[in-house]
Amino acid sequence: MLENYFPILVLFAVAVAIGGGAVGLSWLVGPKRPYREKLEQYECGFSPLGRIRMRFDVRFYLIAIIFIVFDIEAAFLFPWAVAFESIGLVGFVEMMLFLLVLLVGYAYVWKKGALEWE
Repeated sequence: MLENYFPILVLFAVAVAIGGGAVGLSWLVGPKRPYREKLEQYECGFSPLGRIRMRFDVRFYLIAIIFIVFDIEAAFLFPWAVAFESIGLVGFVEMMLFLLVLLVGYAYVWKKGALEWE
């Protein structure tokens, strides 16, 4: 049974070798010219020299949640489209109900103004 997993092990080893080789080669060949701005911490586009507790607008989080919801929708649509002929009318109706729920949520978010950026 373990011989069935040998190709997966080989593929994993090749992937690790290519990834490690690329990182190692860029470390060996790449320029090493550090300067003050390059060595500073950088996170989320904000300079770390300000206050530690910065207030973020809640719209950042709302947009991120909306993106995740529609990303999950796309992840559900691809297998559904592949198996569309075999699932029949029941699968079609279930997907339309799923899309209807997402559409209602999108309309609610739009009506509340969460997508407005000022």
